[in-house]
Amino acid sequence: MDVVGILTAWLVATICFLIISRLPIGVEIDSLGKAILSAAVFGVLNVILGGFLRAIFIPFNWMTQDFFQPIIHLIILTVVFGLAAKLVEGFRLRHKIWSALLGALSLTIVNSILLKILPI
Repeated sequence: MDVVGILTAWLVATICFLIISRLPIGVEIDSLGKAILSAAVFGVLNVILGGFLRAIFIPFNWMTQDFFQPIIHLIILTVVFGLAAKLVEGFRLRHKIWSALLGALSLTIVNSILLKILPI
């Protein structure tokens, strides 16, 4: 992925975080600056930690013929979302794990919608 692609993904993730913070799911982000930082931290954690966790689950996915892959992916995103909230001051999860789960699910949905709408 080139620099423009990374910056575009970061911008889309920032917009997603701002949208998610307006939904009644318990995700709170104080400002635009915190949304930008949250998107960056989430992206880095998703690449590093998410990639590591996905690698751990490869044998399980292989044994179950990828049947549980969407569930495992959502669990990994929930962990990454919760960890990002712990690391960024001004990014809070009101209902702890439930807000992280709903936030990860919402992030996936909103991100997919924005990427379909935007001419990227």
